[in-house]
Amino acid sequence: MNNALSRWKTTAGSEGPTRLQRLVHGWSANLVQVLLGLTQQLLLIPAFLHVWTADILAAWLTIYAAGSLMIVADAGLHLRAVNRFLAFKNCADCDGRSASFYDGMLRVYLSVVLVLGVLLVGAMQLWRPSEMLGFRATADFDSALLVMTLGMLLTLPANLASGLYRVRGRYSRTVWLQNIALLFGQFAQVAAAIVFGNLFAVAVAFVSTQIIFAAFLMALDAPRLFPFLRRDGIHRTRRSFRWGVGQIGLALPFSTGSFTELALVNLPVLLVSSLVVDRIAVAQWGLTRVIASLLRGICQQMSMPLAAELGHDYAIGDKERLRRLYARGSVLVTAMASIMAGGLLPFWENFFKLWTHGTIPYDGPLATTLLLGSAAIAPSLFALVYAYHSDRGALLARTKPLQLVVFLVLSLVLIPRLGPLGAALAIVASDLAIQFGLLAIVIIRQTLQHPLRHVAFLVATMFTIVSGGWGIGLVIESQAGAGGLANFFVQCALWLVVVGAIASPLASRKIRASFASVIPE
Repeated sequence: MNNALSRWKTTAGSEGPTRLQRLVHGWSANLVQVLLGLTQQLLLIPAFLHVWTADILAAWLTIYAAGSLMIVADAGLHLRAVNRFLAFKNCADCDGRSASFYDGMLRVYLSVVLVLGVLLVGAMQLWRPSEMLGFRATADFDSALLVMTLGMLLTLPANLASGLYRVRGRYSRTVWLQNIALLFGQFAQVAAAIVFGNLFAVAVAFVSTQIIFAAFLMALDAPRLFPFLRRDGIHRTRRSFRWGVGQIGLALPFSTGSFTELALVNLPVLLVSSLVVDRIAVAQWGLTRVIASLLRGICQQMSMPLAAELGHDYAIGDKERLRRLYARGSVLVTAMASIMAGGLLPFWENFFKLWTHGTIPYDGPLATTLLLGSAAIAPSLFALVYAYHSDRGALLARTKPLQLVVFLVLSLVLIPRLGPLGAALAIVASDLAIQFGLLAIVIIRQTLQHPLRHVAFLVATMFTIVSGGWGIGLVIESQAGAGGLANFFVQCALWLVVVGAIASPLASRKIRASFASVIPE
């Protein structure tokens, strides 16, 4: 274990960042990535509408969604690589084995991209997407969709390099590089829309920056940071076709978790659209679901840097540091989700009315269910991300498909009776029953010495923060009265000031240490 610890310090540099610094850098990079995602999906829309009609914008949103779905083609290979790189930390020749595995997995990635690329091009020649998706009158739809999906497919091998960055304490670097690519891509999209005005040019603008990022990461940055990856330095082991297929098979349990999470984000929209006749209710669902998905996404982004550190401790068998970091990380993610839910609950109605200009009525029970549910499952999201980094493919394969089945059954029963509220209840119930009740409980029992006390502490923390934040917001709202956008911002600012004042004692290192000492491990 001492050898593994010394390698960890050497990778980051003998005078390199500490664990806390690595976590802060990772959280900062992930926060910027979340903000860039919001910019792409919200702020660029008005710019596009200055150039395009609503029909062309709808076509672009479809193309963008199709490109985002290409992540499914990874099929768990990224997480398989992360776990193998972590396992090599206990080997005498960590760098050599990592380089050899990297070389073999790169061949697997290239083969997957080649096969899927040929199938994608062939399928689009046989079945024109514009006809199947209802965009026959939209020029360049087929070519733009092909460029977007094929381009995003070509970026998949970069997942292998980013996995090595994550394991070697450089996970913030790869996220920052991707953030730069996303930022330049957004400027390029707006410029392409203004200059050329067609979908094909905007798709090329978006995907070209992603391909440049992937090429830079693979060809230049990774070999420079990790010299053992240079082709002349790799001890090449002849990898058979059977070995490559075996890696894909071993990666599939990890892909079940990613696929289920992706399905739980997108399937509810399709189910509500198909089972609910009232189009206003469908719009209510889609808009309210945005904020719940954002809260869920922020929890996952907060968990990623922590999971990389936990994966290191798990790989080298440092159980004491693992327990301490897991317990504190779980409380941190839960507290952050609770703060956001406690702040959103009292002000979401006013924001919703301002956002929609009053054209879509506010559904209080729906919003409350989704926001409270998002806060309640924060510990299970943390456990899920840790499971990805601790080689628990078998556990993921048992629990995540079961969660999807439970969600589908509950949706088919509840949505026809309760509408969008039924979909919200199905999501929350499947999360609590399976992801929390099975997956998270198993992880907590295997990791901590006092699992029941820890769960009780999480529940108490969640209840205290959500109820406190909600109550403060209701008091501020009742005193400030109704008003427009300016009054809304004043209320939010007051809430932040009051909550900041209450939380200010945590700025003291001694108080933080005292609070951390009472967290059950």
